[in-house]
Amino acid sequence: MKAARIALLALACALPLVASAQWIWVDKDGRKVFSDRAPSPDVPTEHIVKAPRGVALPAPSATPATVAAAPAEAAADKSGPTPKPAGKDKSLEERRKQLAAAEADKKKAEQASYVALRNDNCNRAKASKAGFDTGARITRFNSQGEREYLSDSDRAAEVKRLNDIIARDCTPQ
Repeated sequence: MKAARIALLALACALPLVASAQWIWVDKDGRKVFSDRAPSPDVPTEHIVKAPRGVALPAPSATPATVAAAPAEAAADKSGPTPKPAGKDKSLEERRKQLAAAEADKKKAEQASYVALRNDNCNRAKASKAGFDTGARITRFNSQGEREYLSDSDRAAEVKRLNDIIARDCTPQ
């Protein structure tokens, strides 16, 4: 029983060594590919960077067509556009742009709402002040629901409050 446990433990310890067998190769776009499976047969052996230990890679075939094409490919690689960094994802960048545009639209809508509220406050304060400027007696309802006239000090305080609102909300920002 103890021998079986030791054998099982040894097998469990050896399992990560088998799982670490990795292939690394460069695909046709110039990006490195990491996999636990061998690359497809259309990947040239010179593009395979690493193979698992004990796996023999076939020798690169040097047919006359590939020998003639090799200098042309090398010249095309040097003069062609440089490959994009692997970290760029077009759909991710597009999504970021969309989110930034949505955020800008949201801020613009909030600003428009704020300006509309300021204009409304300005117009109400001006209309109320126009009523105070006529000199007519102003009445209000108290907490018991009775009508009462504003005293001169209450009237002056209300005119000052309205002037402050007009100064704050009626000036362009």
